[in-house]
Amino acid sequence: MKASGVILAAGRGVRFGGGKALVTLRGRPLLHWCAEAFAASGAVEELVVVARPGEEGEVGNALQGISLPARVVPGGERRQDSARAGVEAARGEYVLVHDVARPLVAPELIRRVLEAAREYGAAVPTVPVVDTVRYMDGRGFLRAEEVSRKGLVRIQTPQGFRRELLRAALEAAEREGLYLTDDAAALLAQGMPVAAVPGDPKNLKITHPEDLILAESLLTN
Repeated sequence: MKASGVILAAGRGVRFGGGKALVTLRGRPLLHWCAEAFAASGAVEELVVVARPGEEGEVGNALQGISLPARVVPGGERRQDSARAGVEAARGEYVLVHDVARPLVAPELIRRVLEAAREYGAAVPTVPVVDTVRYMDGRGFLRAEEVSRKGLVRIQTPQGFRRELLRAALEAAEREGLYLTDDAAALLAQGMPVAAVPGDPKNLKITHPEDLILAESLLTN
């Protein structure tokens, strides 16, 4: 098997007010939107969905109608635990790890990340930071120094890897007690190169309930 899609749907969604996998957008769960994009991409031969323990059945139901073989496995307490569970369950030589909170991922972006992962071993989609960025002090006031935007990017998913590279890096992170906010961090911590590919500004991350309104508007335009 050449490539597997791994969708992380086990998060607690603290800022959102609960898990996001089964939250609906235009009547369909966010998970279904993600899975449908992977199926349309033609880039992967299977899906592994990492669910919150106890929600495997509901998550499996949300995958009905998806034209890819799909399996649901339980996740862990942290994101990196869930990523490791998904990578262990995947059968492809390459894995594309995606957050269920990004339901508007484009099939073309999925293909672009996989192509770069095949060339470089690891690749993530990025979007340049265009806003002015400053630090804030503990009292809620801005600090004078400005953060340079040169070379500064926002990281998106899916992130693509040769499966054994990511698997080994996640194991090393566990041994070293590292806390990871994304999967590329595991490789970067080991000094491994990760290629940056052009991301998609419409690849919105649903963090707060009001982000669903923005997602709806992006679908309309």
